Amino acid sequence: MRPGIEVLLSDSLALVRGRRVGLVTNHTGRDRSGTPSIDLLAAHPEVELIALYSPEHGIRGSAEAGVRIEDGIDERTGLPVHSLYGETRKPTDEMLEGVEVLLFDIQDVGARYYTYLSTMALAMEAAGERGIPFVVLDRPNPIGGDPVQGNILDPDYSSFVGLYSIPMRHGLTAGEFARMAVGEFGVRVDLSVAVADGWERTMPFEDTGIPWIAPSPNMPSVESALHYPGTCLFEGTPISVGRGTDRAFQQVGAPWLDGEGLAARLTALEVPDARFVPVRFTPENPGDGKFEGGEVGGVRLESDGPAYDPTLAALALLVEIRAMSGERWDWRVGHFDRLAGTDALRNALDAGVSYQALADEWGEGLNDYLARREPYLLYRKDGE
Repeated sequence: MRPGIEVLLSDSLALVRGRRVGLVTNHTGRDRSGTPSIDLLAAHPEVELIALYSPEHGIRGSAEAGVRIEDGIDERTGLPVHSLYGETRKPTDEMLEGVEVLLFDIQDVGARYYTYLSTMALAMEAAGERGIPFVVLDRPNPIGGDPVQGNILDPDYSSFVGLYSIPMRHGLTAGEFARMAVGEFGVRVDLSVAVADGWERTMPFEDTGIPWIAPSPNMPSVESALHYPGTCLFEGTPISVGRGTDRAFQQVGAPWLDGEGLAARLTALEVPDARFVPVRFTPENPGDGKFEGGEVGGVRLESDGPAYDPTLAALALLVEIRAMSGERWDWRVGHFDRLAGTDALRNALDAGVSYQALADEWGEGLNDYLARREPYLLYRKDGE
C-alpha cells in the first residue's frame, strides 16, 4: 500500500511539476520508509516547495490540544512555517503569496472532532478563493472506512471541532472528506486527490505497512483512535479521558469513581461487543488539568467484536458515570455541545433518559448520510 505522497511523486507529478508548492502537513506526513513529505518535496528537482503550514499540535505534533501554535522556520529546510492554529485558522493572502498549488498531507484518525480535516477544509476554501489548485495526498482511515457511527452534527453547532453535518465516526479518508466538502458542503476549489494506492475500506491499519505515528500527543495508538469517537465527549465533562497515560481515550475515570461498580453497571447494559474493564490510573502532565498526579478509578474500554460502536459505549458511560458522580458532576456546556454537535444529548442526560432510550434513537440520519457519502468514495471494500 502506497500513501498519497508516494503516488504523487511516482505517478502524478504533473500536479506539481514546475509549480511553487505550499504544503499543509505535520510529522505524520511521510512515506513508508519514514522520510517526511517536507524533505521529499524539498529535495525533488521538479518541485519548488516554498511554504509550510502547521495545524493544531504543531509541525512536529508535540503541542497539547488547544495550545496556540506560532509561526516559525523549519530548521531542516529553512522554509517558513505558517501557523493555522494561532492568529488564524485559515490561510491569509500573505501566507499564500506566490503559492501555485497547495498540498495537504496529514494522518487523520476518522472522528468528526479531530481538527486536522477542519484545517484542510479551511485551507481548501482559501485556495479556492485565490484560484490555487488543492491536492490531498491521501492516507488510510486508521479506524476503517466502512463503519459509520454516532449522531449527525446539527449545523447550528458547526465549529472547528465539527464543521459539517457528518457523524462522529465518519468513515472517510481525508481525500474523500475533501470531495464531499466540495460536493455537499459548498467548498469551491480545483481539487485533486492522490489516492492511497492499495488501501481498501475494511483493511486494518496494521496491514497497510505504514507505521503508526501518534498524530497528537494523546493519540498513542490505533486502539486509542478506535475509542476516540466516543470517549472524546468526556472532554466536555469533569471526567479524565486518560490524557497523560499510555492509554489516552481508551479509559475514563475520576477520583470518586468505583471502577468495579461502574464496570458492573455498564456490563448490565449489554452494549454490543463492548467490554468495560475496571482500572486505576494516574494522569501525569495530562494537558487538560484533570487530576494531575492523582490516582483515579474508572474503566478501560475494549472492542470485543465487529458490532463495537464507540459512540454507543460513550452513551452508556455518560449515563452511568453521571449517575455515580452525583453533585461532583458538571458540564463544560459549550465544549460538550460543540463535540456532541447538539444540545439535545446533554439535555437528555440531564433529564435522566436511560441508555436504552438514548440508544434506540441514536444514529438517526445515518442512512441519509451514507447515501450522500456514496458518490465521493474512492476505495472499495475488501473483495469488491
